[in-house]
Amino acid sequence: MNEERKIILKGEKVYPGRVEGQALVSKMPLMGWLNVDAEKGVITERNHPLKGISFKGKILVFPGPRGSGGFVSFGRSKFYGQNPAAFVYTKGNNLTIFAAMEAKVPAITNLDQDPTEVIETGDWVVVDADLGIVEITKK
Repeated sequence: MNEERKIILKGEKVYPGRVEGQALVSKMPLMGWLNVDAEKGVITERNHPLKGISFKGKILVFPGPRGSGGFVSFGRSKFYGQNPAAFVYTKGNNLTIFAAMEAKVPAITNLDQDPTEVIETGDWVVVDADLGIVEITKK
């Protein structure tokens, strides 16, 4: 028998909203600037495990940003219809906030468990930033 396994994480809202979708998880911090192609909605960073994989419509789960202000490029992907559906991350800063604001997608952080350890790429995830909840249905 195949039972669905659900996990609930509780955290803090960064940007409001509720969406659901398939998770795309990076164990490695994400770098912006020339390391993301906002027009195509893909990470272009050399040697990054997600290089070339589309984040369009995905719940993007990652430890945090790294580098300078280029992380906002993830938010700019909204202008091309290539943006992620939400951001779920462990530790953010003003860059992750600006990216969520620019993309106008829910964002949540400071969860009670490390989302990069609990969520796997392909899991179905509901992000309710207003309630500070991330609900994961394991694939």
